[in-house]
Amino acid sequence: MPKIKPPVSTPRIDMTPMVDLFSLLLIFFVLTASFRPQEAAMIDSPASISEKQAPDFNLMTIFIDKEGKVFFNVDNGMDSTTKFREQILQKMAERYEMTFTPDEYDLFGRLSGFGMPLKDLKGWIHAENSEKREEFQVGMPFDSADNQLGYWILYSRIVNPRAEVAIKGDADASYMTVKEIMDMLQINKINKFNLVTTFVTEEIGLEDLPPEN
Repeated sequence: MPKIKPPVSTPRIDMTPMVDLFSLLLIFFVLTASFRPQEAAMIDSPASISEKQAPDFNLMTIFIDKEGKVFFNVDNGMDSTTKFREQILQKMAERYEMTFTPDEYDLFGRLSGFGMPLKDLKGWIHAENSEKREEFQVGMPFDSADNQLGYWILYSRIVNPRAEVAIKGDADASYMTVKEIMDMLQINKINKFNLVTTFVTEEIGLEDLPPEN
């Protein structure tokens, strides 16, 4: 008597739960992601083949554009509740006998890099949009008569001793301006810092190899 073979059914996987899971993960990452803020100035960094990366947190950055203007930024560290930026501004306000409201401290703590005399900082904080803020970015004083940059560096190191320092200079920036900033860092006992460059992959062809002996 012949055997009766049951009908063969093709296996089927229900992907609906997995699609729902992907959707939830996508929404989570979109809501929790933090976008990198716009830099204080357009800097065309020189190229190099160094692969070392500057840290994402606990970083103090000094920007130098091709005109020699200097801008400054410092983050709040890995935990935004530390409010490093607000503490630094408080010390600057005490040094220059200025007053800021709690709302101004809070907004400053959430903004990005800046470069203007301290007296114009309130106008920069309250600017309506990024275009209006750009009008205040005239460069930070750092000469011997009014070395505000030096105090920003000093108080940043006091508030967050773990902050590393990076200099991001334009490829056409004056060497003397860069040296002046380096000298200022040494005055503040900062002898180790990063020079930010654009990574370029170096390819070597057979014609570039040294001749055999």
